[in-house]
Amino acid sequence: MGAYDNNISKRALDNTFYSVSIYDGNKIIGYGRLIGDTICFMYIHDVMVLPEYQSKKIGTMIMNKLLEQIKELKKENPSIRVYLGASKNKEKFYEKFGFVKRIDVGLGYGMLFKD
Repeated sequence: MGAYDNNISKRALDNTFYSVSIYDGNKIIGYGRLIGDTICFMYIHDVMVLPEYQSKKIGTMIMNKLLEQIKELKKENPSIRVYLGASKNKEKFYEKFGFVKRIDVGLGYGMLFKD
């Protein structure tokens, strides 16, 4: 589901607030995580399911678990902003959970730093 140097992966995971892993036996088939400051800003990142396991509600299970954590954080600050970056043509999946395109609520496009 992507390849990074082990040290980079470890550091990223160490800085993760919350993550969900789904397994089929010993094989990881789905994953998602939350990163952010836990009070003003959170970002749903790395929601992924192996292609052969897609369309089996695994992504939905991951999103529901991540959103449970968001609901807990909202008890301290109901205005916390929750972002995510949908892969191309996957926006409809996230819309089922209440996400909207930034442009549709007057916030402009999401942007990425490219050096």
